[in-house]
Amino acid sequence: MGQIANQPPNEIENDEHSDVGLAARSASEKKARDLVVLDLRGVASFTDYFVICTGNNARHVQSIADAVEDDLRKLGRRPLHTEGYSAAEWILLDYGDFIMHVFNPTSRKFYDLERLWRAISRDCGGTPRALYFPA
Repeated sequence: MGQIANQPPNEIENDEHSDVGLAARSASEKKARDLVVLDLRGVASFTDYFVICTGNNARHVQSIADAVEDDLRKLGRRPLHTEGYSAAEWILLDYGDFIMHVFNPTSRKFYDLERLWRAISRDCGGTPRALYFPA
């Protein structure tokens, strides 16, 4: 299930959700840490994937979010909604079919979305599938 750290998840690149793979690749190229893609299809009704990563500090968090947004904009994709850019503790870019979460280390640890979604899916009878974990 795991992939080598800082390489985009091939499973995503080759399917209809190539924008998810591009977002992961863009974050990876900006040296995002702890990159995880959660497949939430069948678990959540509001999106198909979460792309979650961590930046070292506020400027790094913003740089990762900027790179993702710039690369997807080249394909004509713009986020439907953006949250948290100025504070840069947790930037959320909502693309509809996937949501990009870029955290600083403190916020990533506090919110622990991976644990939260494991618990929610267990209660709903489903399982979010992690398509990418760092080595």
